[in-house]
Order: sequence, then C-alpha cells, then structure tokens
Amino acid sequence: MAIRQKCDKKRAALLNATLQLVNNQGFHAAPMSKIAKLAQMSPATIYIYFENKQDLINQLYLEMKVLFSTNAFKNYNEKQSIKESFKQIWYNIAHFKLQQTEESNFLSQCDNTPIVDDAIKKEGLKHLQPLLDLWERGKQEQIIKPISPYLLYAFTIYPLAFLTNKQYKNSCELKQETLNAAFEIAWDSIKL
Repeated sequence: MAIRQKCDKKRAALLNATLQLVNNQGFHAAPMSKIAKLAQMSPATIYIYFENKQDLINQLYLEMKVLFSTNAFKNYNEKQSIKESFKQIWYNIAHFKLQQTEESNFLSQCDNTPIVDDAIKKEGLKHLQPLLDLWERGKQEQIIKPISPYLLYAFTIYPLAFLTNKQYKNSCELKQETLNAAFEIAWDSIKL
C-alpha cells in the first residue's frame, strides 16, 4: 500500500507542476524537463505515469474537470425549480472560480486554445451533464429559451471567467452584490 501512495504522490506532483507551469508560462514554455524539475524528480519518471506531454496535459484537464464538476454540483437538487437549481450551480461555479484560481485559469486556457485533444474535451463535457440536463428540462418546461447549450453556456457561465479573471488581476472586486447582479443578468439572458 505504501508503494501505491508514493506513486500517487509522484503523479500528483507532476500534475501540480504542470498546472503551475502552464498557468504561469504557457503550454509551449512548459517542457517535460521543467515539469520534472519543479516536481523534484527525474524527467524519465514522467514517462512512468504519462505517455508524453500531451497525455499529461489531457489527464490534468480531465482531473480539473472532475474537480470543477464536483464543486459545480455540490448541494445540487434537481427537484428544485429550474431557476433555483441553476442558481445553485451558477453560484457554485462562481465560488470555484474565485477560490480555486489556478485550476480555473487552467480550464479557461484549455477552453480557449487547442492544447487538449478534442476527444478529451468531449469526455470532459460529460462532467457537465447535470447542467445540460437541467437546461434541457428548462426548455421542455418552456422556462429557458430553446437555444443551443453553447449559447446558454456563453451567456451564463462564460462571463464568470471574465469577471473572476478581472478580480484575480485586481481590476474588479466581486462582492456578493456584484455576484447577485451577475446572476440575475445571466438568468435574464436565458429565461423565456
């Protein structure tokens, strides 16, 4: 059992080093040698856990998606109204983006660049299924506009990345009052 824990710790150290380097220097400025150095292990050790750099990035992305969705759907109750259910998810995502900035920044980079394989991105989408199901239910009940999930995401969730990035850079302070207004604007953009 101790060997397994040691292996898990090394894998986690490699993922964490990759997260830090990609966030601070970009994907192309994060070679395997720097990742290994930051993780305090030999570059050859990386290949015990990952096939190559792309596999490392893909696995990090999936782990961040799991973390994101775990937070996004915390205390989610699909028996609530569409608006209350969406509100719970929306605020959970806002808090994730505000409190877990490294992970959130990495996911934003992945959304805006081709660093993650398309098949892996599709796999990552599965973690958002409860939100997609909620939106579908909202459309069927004629509460949410009958538009694509991409538009729903673009007008409700994606603005959070902009706002939290501005706070991260000390350009805008996201007080509860601001978050409440942002939620109402997001909701108004998709409700019928």
